[in-house]
Amino acid sequence: MKERTLTIIKPDAVEAGAIGQIIDRLITEGFTILGMKMLRMSKKQAEAFYEVHRERPFYPSLTDYMSSGPIVVIALERENAIQHLRQVMGATDPSQAEPGTIRAKFGTNIERNAIHGSDAPETAARELAFFFTDYELIGNHNP
Repeated sequence: MKERTLTIIKPDAVEAGAIGQIIDRLITEGFTILGMKMLRMSKKQAEAFYEVHRERPFYPSLTDYMSSGPIVVIALERENAIQHLRQVMGATDPSQAEPGTIRAKFGTNIERNAIHGSDAPETAARELAFFFTDYELIGNHNP
């Protein structure tokens, strides 16, 4: 069964010019892009998106960083999308990520690690709805 997930190409990877390479990798891995847009989150939007981490010590730094520059949000679909994307991304800390993963190639540290991916079906549904309305995702309506 096909599953949907959200990925974000983070400000560090956008600034480094890695958008095309990351998208190419996602397509090569069998993902279908259902929707995509480049935007810049405000601090308040970043705080709302990362609300689940509000009590964590890294929350202020994370929300500052995620609102510091443009990002690319992408709705993806494929079999086992969430788990597969997490494997393709690699460990949160790029120094611990398997060679060949996106974070190993483009990440520089645990915060500036190039890419975000939803971690569970419930999270994916919430995160997709945060950035996309139904009509913005292909496959959600009849022509």
